[in-house]
Amino acid sequence: MQLRQLFDQESSTYTYLLVDKNTKQAILIDSVVEQVERDIKLLQELGLSLCYCLETHVHADHITGTAKLRELTGCLGVVPEKAQVSCADRLIKDGEILQLGSIKVEAIATPGHTNSHLTYKVNDKIFTGDALFIRGCGRTDFQGGDAGTLYDSVTQRLFTLPDETFVYPAHDYRGHTVSTIGEEKQWNPRFAGHSREEFIELMENLNLPDPKKIMEAVPANKRCGNEAKIF
Repeated sequence: MQLRQLFDQESSTYTYLLVDKNTKQAILIDSVVEQVERDIKLLQELGLSLCYCLETHVHADHITGTAKLRELTGCLGVVPEKAQVSCADRLIKDGEILQLGSIKVEAIATPGHTNSHLTYKVNDKIFTGDALFIRGCGRTDFQGGDAGTLYDSVTQRLFTLPDETFVYPAHDYRGHTVSTIGEEKQWNPRFAGHSREEFIELMENLNLPDPKKIMEAVPANKRCGNEAKIF
């Protein structure tokens, strides 16, 4: 499998391109509508066929590019089952496998940032969305989020994976690109050395402002990005 990590500066979002090198078929994880032209150009340059646009959750800070990419490439939009997104071509749930050529994507339920959040595991790599960041984690104060649930998801579902597992988050705000489970267990200040109760108290006192795009992003993403107009 070939992996490309792509970045949207405005929302600090990572989009991941997974490629089966034999079939030239591809998956995009957590696309951003403003970057559709970039993604299409890269697909064309590499001679790739986009088969799936995969979401870790319904995002509140950016609008997905799924609708536009589906229009331009004929790809299928894949969304976590519990997100209740009617526009999806396929819903995926905990433990389910999405197979594309030699690429086997395993869904792992990691609710807490949102109540429907999934992490995707491919070989020795996990794409953690907003459940686990590099030295951080996503917030838990809207979209059915729950701090205790997130703590359980990370410590019981992700931190039980091998220490060598690579961690690829949906966002980074400090210039990091990749980590490992072993690093995060030892150095992530949200989890390392904190009990569940301490984590809940920490998360409940972050007092963060709402994401700038939340009012437009959440409704648009429940329509697979159909509200967005970029061309």
